[in-house]
Parts: sequence; C-alpha cells; structure tokens
Amino acid sequence: MDPMGAMAGIAVITRDNSGIFARFVSCNPERTAMCAKLMKPVTTGLLAALMFFASAAMPAGAGTNVTVLAFGLFGAQSVFESEATRAASIVAQRLAAKPIVVRANTKTSGNVTIASVAETLQSAAHRMDRKHDILFLILTSHGSPDGVAVQAGRREEILSPATLAGMLNRTGIVHRIVVISACYSGVFVHPLANNNTLVITAADADHSSFGCQDKVKWTYFGDAFFNTALRHAGDLRSAFTEARKLVSLRERRYGLVPSNPQIAGGRNIDALLQGRHSPVSR
Repeated sequence: MDPMGAMAGIAVITRDNSGIFARFVSCNPERTAMCAKLMKPVTTGLLAALMFFASAAMPAGAGTNVTVLAFGLFGAQSVFESEATRAASIVAQRLAAKPIVVRANTKTSGNVTIASVAETLQSAAHRMDRKHDILFLILTSHGSPDGVAVQAGRREEILSPATLAGMLNRTGIVHRIVVISACYSGVFVHPLANNNTLVITAADADHSSFGCQDKVKWTYFGDAFFNTALRHAGDLRSAFTEARKLVSLRERRYGLVPSNPQIAGGRNIDALLQGRHSPVSR
C-alpha cells in the first residue's frame, strides 16, 4: 500500500526570494496512470532546476583549487626560508589552498636550484587541473635588475624574468599568482603579467626593497603583505594596497628610498578567488 494513502501526484518546483521549494500536487485516483506518465519528465525537470539554482548560488571560484609553491632561494640568510614558510602557511589558510610545497636553501642545505624549481613546477602541474586551478607561486630572495638570486651552498645563479616566464609557460597552468619579494623584482612584471597571471612584487624595476637581514622572520614587504594585510583584507588587491602603505610608512620612518611595490595583471584571477578569503589570526 502507498504510504501516502494510495495517493498519486506530481512534484512542482517553485522559487521565491527566500529559497527553492518543491510541493506535491495530488492527482485524482482515476487519473493515476496519467500522473505516472507525467512523473518521469517532471522529476527530470525538477532535478535539473535544482542543479541550476544551486550552481547559480555558488561563488564563481568555488570549484577552483589553489596550489601553493614557495621558495626561499638565498641560503646564506635565514630570513628567506622563514618568509617562504610563513607566507605559504598564511596563503594556504586564507585561500583554503592545498597542496602546499615549501623549498628553501639554508646555511646547511642547498638543494634549491633553478633546475629544481622548474622540476617542482612541473610536478605540481601534473597534479592540477591546469585549465581551472590556480598556482600561487612565492619567491623570496635578494634581487638585481637581472632577476632573483639563487644561492645553494657555493652554487650561485640568477633566475631571470625570461627564464621564469618560460618555466611557467611550459607547465601549461593557465591561472597563476606570482609574488616576488626581492630587490628590483619589478623586472618580472612585464614578462609575466597578463589577464590570467597576477604579479605582485616588493619593488619596482629600479629600486631595492628592504629587510633582508639574517635571523629576522620577514622582509619589510613580506611582513606588510603576508603577515599583516593578507590576514584580514577582503582580497589580494586590497591586501596589496594596504601593504604598500605600510611599507611606505616604514621606509619614511627610516629615511629610505621608496621601493615602490608593484601589482599588475590578473583580471581573470579575481573572479576565481571570489568567496575564498577567510581571515587568519596571528
């Protein structure tokens, strides 16, 4: 016996400003056979409508995964290992990112080279949906107009903007965020930034950034952007704006030439990150 008292009917979906509703419309017992014929297409339509409304309510980037790769490239000073490790942790919490990979040269270990950075990028790419996921790349080191320094033991290299651009392009990852904390890091903006790649740098192409001292936890920019602004700002652009002000105040306090941090590109990244920012406590 039908638990509803031998009553047949069809489900009708309705929607108003407060939500989605399904109601059961009973059929005359004499018309049960007709109702049965109607049930299948109506049920199919109900499920399709529910899926449409549910997807419409989801944030644009709800299905996008974020992978964080962070490299402390200059082993002779511990600040770069510290900054890479701490920055990756904050980004992961803020953007619900995983996996997180941190590699750093230290005074006792020097395994990070330009070649190993390229290998790590390719390895990460193999585990990602390259068309839809986001790569968040963090580089922290000393810098020059030629690029960022890679110092692993006695081995010293320069990772140039052209080389990094080629490495990233070979991964096939479409959506990328690149944050470079180094002097003269603005040289990376033009080769990397586009609608699908957001580039944030600690300085412009003509100036030094500050705070690259041994045994401190952060550089000036890393402290302002990752450790302060990114913990609570509504999005990456807001975090950058706040960080730039904080860096400027600190530089004026000590009479330093402005580093002029830069941000460029990433118009398509904004929508993908919508709704993913969660505050991070200290």
